[in-house]
Amino acid sequence: MSSLTPAELGHRVGSGLLSFPVTHFRDDLSFDEEAYRENIVRLAQYDVGGLFAAGGTGEFFSLTPSEVERVVTAAAESAPDATPILAPAGYGTATAIEFAAAAERAGADGILLFPPYLTEAGQEGLARHVEAVCRATSLGVVIYSRANAVYSPDTVARLADTCPNLIGFKDGVGDIDTMTRIYARLGERLTYIGGLPTAETYALPYLQLGVTTYSSAIFNFLPEFALAFYTAVRERRHADVTRMLSDFVLPYTEIRNRQAGYAVSIVKAGMTATGHSAGPVRPPLTDLTPQELDELTNLIAKLPATTA
Repeated sequence: MSSLTPAELGHRVGSGLLSFPVTHFRDDLSFDEEAYRENIVRLAQYDVGGLFAAGGTGEFFSLTPSEVERVVTAAAESAPDATPILAPAGYGTATAIEFAAAAERAGADGILLFPPYLTEAGQEGLARHVEAVCRATSLGVVIYSRANAVYSPDTVARLADTCPNLIGFKDGVGDIDTMTRIYARLGERLTYIGGLPTAETYALPYLQLGVTTYSSAIFNFLPEFALAFYTAVRERRHADVTRMLSDFVLPYTEIRNRQAGYAVSIVKAGMTATGHSAGPVRPPLTDLTPQELDELTNLIAKLPATTA
């Protein structure tokens, strides 16, 4: 059971960089739990606001429910108590509630609620979906606004009133007007998380909107660089942010943008390039080509030693 109340979790998540560890697979695409646990130990030595086990970068969409529980359990058992672990919930409402129950069994500290599977829904339906999941768990819940679950300012305000354990709003849309309206209305009631890929490209302008943290996929394979970038953003060192964008982040996104799904694949490629292989991605994703892996490896090699 989590030792953090929802309010405590919200504060902790908003106080540092966040990341979604990749999920390790063997060549036959089975879950490599031992390697995954070792990687959680490696990442948790850094001071982060939280790790999201089996999230989007962790290929939640390709894991079975029993695998999700195994991954979250491994993360919760491997990370130190000071590092919050958040688990995924998604698909239909009944299934999301089952994922929330599994998160509690696994020892997670909170939940990231992904959009419902496939179907579109109006704001009333989305609100009822979130309310049902929040009622079903004592854990803090972060809603992820993207794809077929884009929450309006009115809906977010309603959920903040009806769901005491709603602690965060993760934005995967990039609508500045909506973010401004939500923050102006709710202020510090919620923690606001940048969730656009690649989050570093939006981090500095989003800070002005009250988005104090973001989920860094780059942290998986370049934790020192990711933390240095986050610090530069929080200290509003524009010149340093621009330099790091030019040196690595923007060339990295050029590779990422070549294929649909590369937002995950390139992270696993980065793990390979830095000597921390996490295995292949599962279908329907595809791995980077050998040439693209070489390109990424060379890009990483050009970084200063203190941030690589």
